[in-house]
Amino acid sequence: MDAPYIEIDRLTKRFGAFTAVDDISFTVHPGEVLGFLGPNGAGKSTTMKMLAGFVTPTIGTARIMGDDVTERPVQARRHLGYLPEGAPTYPEMTVTGFLLFTARARGYRGTEAGDRVHDAMRMTQLEEVRLQPIETLSKGFKRRVGLAQALLHDPPVLVLDEPTDGLDPNQKHEVRNLIARMAPEKAILISTHILEEVGAVCTRAIVIARGRIVADATPAALAARGPDLDAVFRELTQETA
Repeated sequence: MDAPYIEIDRLTKRFGAFTAVDDISFTVHPGEVLGFLGPNGAGKSTTMKMLAGFVTPTIGTARIMGDDVTERPVQARRHLGYLPEGAPTYPEMTVTGFLLFTARARGYRGTEAGDRVHDAMRMTQLEEVRLQPIETLSKGFKRRVGLAQALLHDPPVLVLDEPTDGLDPNQKHEVRNLIARMAPEKAILISTHILEEVGAVCTRAIVIARGRIVADATPAALAARGPDLDAVFRELTQETA
């Protein structure tokens, strides 16, 4: 098996007396789409922020393509496309303007920057709103702008926090198809509470509750524990309550 693109090793994050993430370890290899499941406050977004280098771990390490996100943050982020919770942007910018700004921040210039923006808009189907200020867009289109900026540099690792949040059913289907097309060449970590998404796009699922991993299996193996994934999700998260 190829070396893992994502390595999480005994990662822990404490905020004062509260432990948000509690000694978790896992790896994600190329070709894997890992669904990261858990109730609100379980530690999903905190784990992703540590992996992306936005939150410093209290204990433990996270590596992207072998680069430690704390010791080699610039190198690690070059390998990463990150869609954070809420996908913050510059609301007064147009879609094209924001994505060009992002491309230049990634080091692209001239024709190459324009090509990157064009490809990202095509993949996320943003052409029809390319000249609109981001603040005028619906929640679903704003989410797609956030996804486009994560894909601009064609990174080998994608960390996507609720990538289909706010999208209508057709848009969700399109994004899931996009993830499936990209999956063979990348390691993808998706945080979601939409359990149908796990069965639709994920090759593996981790369930986290109270900062600890309570299950790590294929979607089929999780579903085999109960009549549907919703029942399994409730069962596993209630075990730690």
